[in-house]
Amino acid sequence: MSDHKATIIDGKLIAQIIQSEISAEVRHLSQTYGKVPGLAVVVVGQGKNSQSYVDMKRRACDEVGIRSIVLNLPEEVPEAELISKVHELNADPDVHGIMLQLPMPKHISEGKILSEILLDKDVDGFHPSHIGKLAMKGIDPLFVPCTPKVCLELLSRSGISVRGKKAVVVGRSNIVGLPVSLLLLKEDATVTVVHSRTKEPERIIREADIIIAAAGQATMIKGSWIKPGAAVIDVGRNAVDDPSKKSGYRLVGDVDFHEACKVAGCITPVPGGVGPVTFALLLKNTLDGAKRLIEL
Repeated sequence: MSDHKATIIDGKLIAQIIQSEISAEVRHLSQTYGKVPGLAVVVVGQGKNSQSYVDMKRRACDEVGIRSIVLNLPEEVPEAELISKVHELNADPDVHGIMLQLPMPKHISEGKILSEILLDKDVDGFHPSHIGKLAMKGIDPLFVPCTPKVCLELLSRSGISVRGKKAVVVGRSNIVGLPVSLLLLKEDATVTVVHSRTKEPERIIREADIIIAAAGQATMIKGSWIKPGAAVIDVGRNAVDDPSKKSGYRLVGDVDFHEACKVAGCITPVPGGVGPVTFALLLKNTLDGAKRLIEL
């Protein structure tokens, strides 16, 4: 097995393909109905990272023809004022998707603000109603949370069927682990969730045909934990010290990439795997929201 090299799932390429599909649909909406989808991004405070993410999102919107509205609010904005701004966006017929740039300042309850976004504009899919519908057979939420959706999209576009496979999700967060395990169940996988209280995680992970790593622990999953030929989707994004980098750190996943490449059938790199596709699917959710509202 030492010469084996896993197929690398290229998230950047897949994101470009999805964005070109979105672009064609946006043109169709514009030509047929004279309307384009609109995405509002709400930013509280002016963190440097936050701002660079927002600029990136704005550029991505421009590339596919989606109108972006960025609402910059000061760090000390009262919660009531933020809620009233969200209500204004809810009422705006040209806004089809609303997303909050997280994390929010400590004096603001993220859960409270997220629950104020109209269900049919909650393109992040974080509303408890959307997560609840994920857990129910025969019912689909209006929007599926983007990162969990990416995991399934990457498998599908890599030609990997989920039905009947043993899938292990490492991590049980509300943002990734829990919703992705529900999505896998909907797609007829046999799902096990490994978390901080799980006994013998190595043994369980080693049985998996599909591994979704979303624990937030740098390189915790070693090559020896992976069944030969398994598909590995690494959602982890951990900064580790690296003096050779200008920033002083580099990003690594939850999986030891170099070891895993010698055993896995296919694997997503970090960075360049899940990340680029996440925003492409947020744009897709915005487009779907617009189609629902425009074509009613």
